[in-house]
Amino acid sequence: MAAAVIALVVRLLATRIPGLDVPALARLAPWMPFAMRIHLAVSLIGLLSLGYYLSPAMDLHADLAGILLAAVMAVVAVGMVTGRHARSAAWLLVAAGPLGMLEFGVSPVLQRVDMLGPALFVAVAGPGRWSADYEAGAESDPDAVTLERAAWLLRMAVGVALIIVAFREKLASPDMAIAFLSQEPQFNIAQEIGLNISDLEFARLAGGVEVLFGLLLISGALPQAVVILAGIPFNATLYFLGNVELVGHLPIYGTMLVLLAMGSDPLLRPRVSTLWPWGSATGRRAAAVARV
Repeated sequence: MAAAVIALVVRLLATRIPGLDVPALARLAPWMPFAMRIHLAVSLIGLLSLGYYLSPAMDLHADLAGILLAAVMAVVAVGMVTGRHARSAAWLLVAAGPLGMLEFGVSPVLQRVDMLGPALFVAVAGPGRWSADYEAGAESDPDAVTLERAAWLLRMAVGVALIIVAFREKLASPDMAIAFLSQEPQFNIAQEIGLNISDLEFARLAGGVEVLFGLLLISGALPQAVVILAGIPFNATLYFLGNVELVGHLPIYGTMLVLLAMGSDPLLRPRVSTLWPWGSATGRRAAAVARV
């Protein structure tokens, strides 16, 4: 409840203070589809090299199912790196979720909904610059309306993923988090700085913060501030968990980069913050042309 109230307050605050213009970051906006493709490709290749399907919770086995699922990841990664038929590769990554459910069940795949967001972003926005399709003239830069819809899908999926993981690992089933903290006590930073907070209380606090960040992403409020604040805990865990954490979180880092760059552009900021981008397409495109 507290997380929802805070998210609502931040959304209202954003109507008065939407963000800051940062030209150096705004100039990166046209390359965000490329950046997202590379984040996805490196994540998939890294997970595959470690023997995982989409996340460390899903181990690939040397059987027919494991080989086929690994092939799906490899094909998607190649499509993302080269930008050749990147939209098709993105839709294949979307389909990788239901395919994974056949082998690993629903819960592990749902916890990787954060990968669905970047996949939909590329599927809608296209591969962008520095892609084979772009160089061949088969694709072009997405317009503002297309970017708005792609960013909305990105925010929704990643925000929902954060909330699902928070409830699955910390709020609804805190035993998992408590067991982890008992093995890695340094993660309870509250105790490390002298605060009398138990592992259970810290797990609930961490889950609440994760839910808050998920709701803020969904709301679209203050994308620059949300990305910077969310980046602190996401980057801090890398020190303890290393490369497995890095390759698993790369889609989220890609999401942060997209929102930061688009949120720093005065023309794109309202679009990356919109609550519902599917209004009148004609009206939206006319408004986009007028603003440019």
